[in-house]
Amino acid sequence: MQHEKILILDFGSQYTQLIARRVRELNIYSEIHPFNKMPEIDGSWKAVILSGSPHSVREENAPIPDLSAIKGKLPLLGVCYGAQHLAHEFGGEVLPSNTREYGRANLSFVATESHLMKGVSADSQVWMSHGDTIATIPDNYKVVASTNDVKVAAYEIEDEQTYALQFHPEVYHSKDGSTILKNFLVDICGFSQDWTPATFVDETVAELKEKIGDDKVVLGLSGGVDSTVAAVLLNKAIGENLYCIFVDNGLLRKDEFESVLEQYKGMGLNVKGVNAKDRFYDVLAGLSDPEKKRKAIGNKFIDVFDDEAHKIKDVKWLAQGTIYPDVIESVSATGGPSQTIKSHHNVGGLPDYMKLKIVEPLNTLFKDEVRRIGHSLSIDKEILGRHPFPGPGLAIRILGDITKEKVRILQEVDHIFISSLKSSGLYDKVWQAGAIFLPVQSVGVMGDERTYENAVALRAVESTDGMTADWVHLPYDFLAKVSNDIINKVKGINRVVYDISSKPPATIEWE
Repeated sequence: MQHEKILILDFGSQYTQLIARRVRELNIYSEIHPFNKMPEIDGSWKAVILSGSPHSVREENAPIPDLSAIKGKLPLLGVCYGAQHLAHEFGGEVLPSNTREYGRANLSFVATESHLMKGVSADSQVWMSHGDTIATIPDNYKVVASTNDVKVAAYEIEDEQTYALQFHPEVYHSKDGSTILKNFLVDICGFSQDWTPATFVDETVAELKEKIGDDKVVLGLSGGVDSTVAAVLLNKAIGENLYCIFVDNGLLRKDEFESVLEQYKGMGLNVKGVNAKDRFYDVLAGLSDPEKKRKAIGNKFIDVFDDEAHKIKDVKWLAQGTIYPDVIESVSATGGPSQTIKSHHNVGGLPDYMKLKIVEPLNTLFKDEVRRIGHSLSIDKEILGRHPFPGPGLAIRILGDITKEKVRILQEVDHIFISSLKSSGLYDKVWQAGAIFLPVQSVGVMGDERTYENAVALRAVESTDGMTADWVHLPYDFLAKVSNDIINKVKGINRVVYDISSKPPATIEWE
């Protein structure tokens, strides 16, 4: 089945992926392409959105798309930079703003007759992020929304299905952003909203059957959502011809290898668990630099995975849990380096001599969509709701070198913290949580004895996609109990601190 789809042209905005996700939430299939690597504008595209950008339209080398096959021919929506480009290139004027708007603003005027702004209140909160302003618009353009500081907050072109917003409807802080996007996509463009988890599962399983046939496929499971959903989809398509390998690198959470392996077997997956703890500890011995630790873990995972894959006769395919953000990053509009896919999670960079064809059943999906697909496949909520966990595992939550003893201590600390979040009903209110083993020792007193032991930091953040995150205001009573439990039950720890840094400027993980 060929789905109706919308093209999102990316000019390097940090919010471009958010636009695509908001569109997908309306059950409409969207694809992101760089403005300078535009696909052929054929009958498969029903509409186009122009993203924001860190650039100014007034720059000498400002990004300029070729809209000759789009403007006036397909419904078009410009957002922020896209709005300024459509004004600047076609006879309007864009100038540096005297009252630069960043963050929340409120509309002061909304044209009630505008199809784009239907159902949007005159004082609706919107999210601004721009340094230029549209000073004048061409004669056939009409202002349909303003704020007190920005006269041209939204406009449309008469006798043409072209619309533009100076603010960002894709950002949660724009209260009527979803309404505006729905007005454009459903009412103006006429999308039928047929992109659903159920149709994705049916179509993907059929495609996998046709592509793979009777061939064998090997997949490295990580215990995370992406590889699990990929495995279940492949299992529906090819059954026992899918060979899953779940490696214990000695850096998982306490008892996770055994419990997740049992879960996988209970789901009917053809899975083999491989205990390779000592092989990983050996290559990590004496390494303190985070990148060296990541590389050592990635390389060793490839070795272990390769050893196991060679035990399966006539394997033709390597399955990966690659998701859409990985694909988008590899063709970045900013021209920057693509994000490195961590080799022991998505098994990137396997030796050439394996010569396996790649199959990536999730490479059109965002993380939240993967969870929805998993739900439609009846995958256990415990797996689907699991917090993100770093590919290198506890190795990058132990600052400094790795030893079995440090891993044991951190596993115990992490177990108390995560178990307490679950028993207190707080786990699902947190996007990601974990403990960090700090490279410091501090003085303490236990009973009548002076101690000189290790310190750990607890980290809990709320986020939607990991691009930005804020620390969670966990109750003081909860933190007090967890701290007390850790110090009393985990030998080697005498101090617990709570990390209250946001991203940015900090990152979620410490390494």
